[in-house]
Amino acid sequence: MIKQLRDWVSARDLDGELADWISQPSVSRTGEGMAEAAAHGLRLLRASGLQAREVETGGWPALVGTADGPGPHVLIYGHYDVQPAGPLKLWTTPPFVPSIRAGRMYGRGTGDNKGQHLAHLLGLRALRDLTGGFPCRVTVLLDGEEEIGSPNLATAVRQVGQPDLVIWSDGPVHESGRECVVLGVRGILMFELRARGASRPLHSGNWGGVAPNPAWALVQLLATMRSADGTVTVAGFADDVAPLTDGQRAALDDFPVDVAKTLEAIGAVVLEPPAWLGFRKRLTMPTLTVNSLSCEDSGDHRAVIPDVAVARCEARLVGGQTPDQVADAIQRHVARYAPDVEFTPGAAMAPSTTLPETPYTATIVQAVEDVNGQRPLLIPSLGGSLPMAVLSDGLSCPCYGVPLANADEANHAADENLDLDRFHRGIVAAATIQLALAAHS
Repeated sequence: MIKQLRDWVSARDLDGELADWISQPSVSRTGEGMAEAAAHGLRLLRASGLQAREVETGGWPALVGTADGPGPHVLIYGHYDVQPAGPLKLWTTPPFVPSIRAGRMYGRGTGDNKGQHLAHLLGLRALRDLTGGFPCRVTVLLDGEEEIGSPNLATAVRQVGQPDLVIWSDGPVHESGRECVVLGVRGILMFELRARGASRPLHSGNWGGVAPNPAWALVQLLATMRSADGTVTVAGFADDVAPLTDGQRAALDDFPVDVAKTLEAIGAVVLEPPAWLGFRKRLTMPTLTVNSLSCEDSGDHRAVIPDVAVARCEARLVGGQTPDQVADAIQRHVARYAPDVEFTPGAAMAPSTTLPETPYTATIVQAVEDVNGQRPLLIPSLGGSLPMAVLSDGLSCPCYGVPLANADEANHAADENLDLDRFHRGIVAAATIQLALAAHS
């Protein structure tokens, strides 16, 4: 069957379909092309044999396609919105004019996420053409707001029924080129700390040692939140973190990484404290990060005592934590150590965890291996954040990530691209996973 799927892919101009999809802007942050993209997405769903509809969410609509089949109910999640193009001068070719160079298609959305969810749609179309139907009951959910934090995804999820499992394809494979099956994502809570001093900036000579300096107040507050060895010292921050299971630890032990080479690639010489912590385990643990420190001085460096100092920060969350719980812990900490500093929570996503011990894990891993000829890496958690908790927690079902993009896809950056060989193999893998899940049942 895998050979038949490969032959089906090679006999069709599927790269042209991808190019047409990339040609349609769909920038949720600005609204550019969103209505037209929704119409295009519905046509793609229908072309793959699905009953398609647009779901109003209160924001940009979600697109839902459904089809019956004898196997388990599989929800395929993707998103049709993309990041803004950014500075056009950084692109070799225009972001919404797809270009193929050295076996890759360049354009905004190629890897994130149009090429990846299109591979799933084409995999379904191949199964329909080759077998006359679908091996599993399928629901495809294309989010229109992932790039702005999926604020209304829960509204759409309530209208898709109860699946047995979720499959999503986003992000890249391992930097070595080896395929991955991802079992979770960290959550995120963004927040701002704002300290105020006098009513205006003041001459640092005339007022030094007299006027309160909000920058020092902010630095001293931050120093109470994390120790020099990297331990977060906010009471209640990580009290409920779930311990790793045997399966998660085994997956971490199997994960290959050359720490020295990885550090060299980013121009660093040491890991962030604590020094004893293993590289991969770091991405399964919560973090507290200062993203920027500034004073409201228009970028000038003047000999003044600033009137306002701002720290923009984030916490990455893991299983057992929730954004509300972590926000409460930080707010209590600020109230204790610096009650005059303003704490303002921002965008947030909950973490999502699927355990390796979940019954479908081995089936999906084997299907990916059958297509690619090597066993994929099993990754307990991505370091980054995606809105998977809306699905894993909201629907109480396991979620599996099967990234299909190359490691250097440059998602969110100029010259975003997708290796077309990976795109083609992704179509075969998507279809093979459906067949394997049906056999599993």
